[in-house]
Amino acid sequence: MAITTLDHYTINTLDLDATIRFYVEVLGFENGERPPFSFPGAWLYCGGKPVVHLVDGKAPEEAGSGAIDHVAFRAGGLGDFIRRFEDRGIPYSERDVPGAAIHQVFLSDPNGVTIEINFPGDETP
Repeated sequence: MAITTLDHYTINTLDLDATIRFYVEVLGFENGERPPFSFPGAWLYCGGKPVVHLVDGKAPEEAGSGAIDHVAFRAGGLGDFIRRFEDRGIPYSERDVPGAAIHQVFLSDPNGVTIEINFPGDETP
């Protein structure tokens, strides 16, 4: 038995609309179909899969899983992402992984969750 892939992660938010906008407009996810749960939220899709689940109305510090440090994605199009962040005034930081062909960009979503985006090393600025 082995874990084979990331299924999804859930973010508790007090600002559902801002969180949806961030993931859709800044990171390029799609706001998609969600089962009719008894509580408000959204499912955000990447590559046709719902990988970010949002639950509205609960402060992140009330969630009980504050040990999560960050969530990482692989991507292409470093220049387009950087322009998108700068056009929206979103702070970010960058670094190269020593000894690996990976360029990393870090930013925070509206709930303070750190997002890491890994790009191929040949896309370094």
